[in-house]
Amino acid sequence: MTTYRTAIRRGLAVRRTPYRPPWRGRKAKHGSIVAPLAATVAATIAATALVRAGTALARAERDRRSRAQRERLRQFALLPGERPAEGLRRIALGQLDLALEQLEGEINRERAARAVHETRKALKRLRALVRLLEDELPAGEFGAENAALREMGRRLAGAREGEVMVGTLEQLLERHPRKLGRRRSLARLRERLVAERDRAASAALLGEAAARREVIGELRAMRSRVLQWRLPEREGMELAAAGLARIYRQGRRRHRRAARGGGDRTRAMHEWRKRVKDLRYAAEMLDRRDPDGEPVRHGRRRRSRGAQRKRREAARIRRLARRADALGEILGEDHDLAVFAERIRGDPGVQLGRGTRRALLRLISRRRRELRRRALRRGERIYRRGPKAFVARVRAAYARGARG
Repeated sequence: MTTYRTAIRRGLAVRRTPYRPPWRGRKAKHGSIVAPLAATVAATIAATALVRAGTALARAERDRRSRAQRERLRQFALLPGERPAEGLRRIALGQLDLALEQLEGEINRERAARAVHETRKALKRLRALVRLLEDELPAGEFGAENAALREMGRRLAGAREGEVMVGTLEQLLERHPRKLGRRRSLARLRERLVAERDRAASAALLGEAAARREVIGELRAMRSRVLQWRLPEREGMELAAAGLARIYRQGRRRHRRAARGGGDRTRAMHEWRKRVKDLRYAAEMLDRRDPDGEPVRHGRRRRSRGAQRKRREAARIRRLARRADALGEILGEDHDLAVFAERIRGDPGVQLGRGTRRALLRLISRRRRELRRRALRRGERIYRRGPKAFVARVRAAYARGARG
């Protein structure tokens, strides 16, 4: 087959690079299209990346603001400038929302214990709030709400006792490694308690599904009722003054009963602990805090002694909450030891040697005596004033905190 050459001849060649002009055809000012195209593509990619980064930042900022707003609404304390009637209703709604969030959705075995624990804590805070507003709620509503909250807490008790048993024994072994650490019967007892706790947790996870559904329904119903609360607008902390005096009076009476030591002292200490927790939660609610959860602070300018004294007095409610919290922890440990000792004495399945059983109960008794002394000493510091004087001091501290 004959190949015919055109007039261009050497101007075109088979082996030249595609899409380029002939070797004699390119002019001096001709530039390559590859560099501008690459720059355009790079600029487009960079712009796209910037847009995506901006969108991600905007989404993150929106989520952060949403979380901050949610935390603000759920803060278990009055906000700066918030009226008590609005604030206490907001606190109740926040605790109800927290409990619903913990119980709703899929809950596996690892999350179930924590979810139930956090829910029960929210229920206890709600009971303290209802006690604080007992005189301001409609007739009969306090009893109904208090009973509903108590019943919900009982339904979610689950494997709490097994967890307490294991934790109490581990604390004793950690505190007395020489006297208890090498006893094999205690190691076997711990294995048994752990197995009981795990079986109870598994059974509770299966059985709590129905209980959770019932509790969720009751929480939603209570939330609807709280939205309809019409609390009176009173000056200062007068809305909570009567309830605070009652909580303090009951705790003071039970402190004296525990100090006398008559009757069932274990029960007396346990009942006192409940009122101490109510006092702690009441103080936390009345302690105004900023949206970040920190106490309200004044400016950093130099202050006179009188201003510094007023600032210390304004922090009195916060100190009261901390002291009641510390006292409640002591009373809680004493109660856990009492329950554990009762299990050691009364359960025939607890296989311990006579010497080990005697040593264990002796150490429990010694620890409980120490805890009772500490609790009574701290209780005397909290409950040394009469209810009227106590409420007057809290009212003054509340007023200074509100002005701050």
